[in-house]
Amino acid sequence: MGTVTLGVSISVPEPYGSLLQERRTGFGDPAAHGIPTHVTLLPPTEVDAGALPAIEAHLASVAAAGRPFPMRLSGTGTFRPLSPVVFIQVVEGAAACSWLQKRVRDASGPLVRELQFPYHPHVTVAHGIAEEAMDRAYEALAEYEAAWTCASFALYEQGADGVWRKLHEYDFGGGIQGVPAQGSPVDEPATTL
Repeated sequence: MGTVTLGVSISVPEPYGSLLQERRTGFGDPAAHGIPTHVTLLPPTEVDAGALPAIEAHLASVAAAGRPFPMRLSGTGTFRPLSPVVFIQVVEGAAACSWLQKRVRDASGPLVRELQFPYHPHVTVAHGIAEEAMDRAYEALAEYEAAWTCASFALYEQGADGVWRKLHEYDFGGGIQGVPAQGSPVDEPATTL
């Protein structure tokens, strides 16, 4: 049956997603139009195509245990010199993203994998381009702000053309949207997120 390359992420909604994708293109990042603007929960991972039903069931279970949470982006950061990346910082919602990515990669599920670097939720706006362009991205978006309620995450597959395409969107809490878990601060996940 072969293998497929999958990723799991939180989409940055409109109008923010398109704006950041256009800015990424403007900085000269050739991958910009093949990668929807997102916060990664599972980086590109090669799996057996026959595992897709189990993966989809696992992700549905993770989403059912989740609750919508506030997300806020503010300003830029970089992983340079360790990795050639400039990003928009996740300043609210990072704890919930960390909770989700741990559950997506849980040892009892079909997407177990080690990460190359410690998990740090962010939105990439420049990757692997000239240093001058990376500096320009860092400076141009230093005052960038966006906020929304995150109510879902999605499973993507990377095509042979390098473009990432959404396979399925998973809503939190079995379709209950906009209601945080009772007794939890809205900016931190509950034990059941």
